[in-house]
Amino acid sequence: MTATLTAAPAPGAVAPPAPGADATPAPVVLRVTPAPGADRVRCAARRAGLACTPEHAGPGTVTVVTTTDAARVLRGRRDTGPLVVVCDTVGRADLRLALRAGVVVLRAADLTAESLIAAVRRATHPHPSIPYPELSHLLAGGPRPADPADGGGRPALTARQASVLRLMAEGHGNADIALLLRCSEHTVKNVIYEVMARLQARNRAHAVAHAVRHGLV
Repeated sequence: MTATLTAAPAPGAVAPPAPGADATPAPVVLRVTPAPGADRVRCAARRAGLACTPEHAGPGTVTVVTTTDAARVLRGRRDTGPLVVVCDTVGRADLRLALRAGVVVLRAADLTAESLIAAVRRATHPHPSIPYPELSHLLAGGPRPADPADGGGRPALTARQASVLRLMAEGHGNADIALLLRCSEHTVKNVIYEVMARLQARNRAHAVAHAVRHGLV
């Protein structure tokens, strides 16, 4: 049997109601699929203030899947609703696949009440930025080779631009990037300007997130 959980509002949190809407916001519902490790998710949910309910999950449900094979879950996914995958490990290719599909991946070793709440929030409210641990894991392997299937439809980044993006993701400022790449700070500013224009990014974080989601780095 599949368990469903209803999110209780956070203590002290008040959400302004929409005009003409009920003052009580609709609860977030978690559907935890039966699998090894699902009990840990339910325990974390209870510690986070999520209450169990036997009601059938409806539209807007966040599905939580625990698995040892994230790739199988991601590639075999059929529904389009919000999804959180709790797994032991995940490779760079699978993490890219998850980000592009809007799926949130949470390592089992990092599962806590707080991390579960954050994962559910990300699954229901996608944001253009990507958390640093995921960026670090994605960018550690270097630029992704060009895919011939893209047919030149996506903007490509030069090696210098990808290097600057990587250092931006690690939190380095322009002066530090210039020192690490052995170039002038003026050159770094020009490269960042080129990247922002090429990716049509609103800011530095958006530029890095866009590059990762589209397999440019």
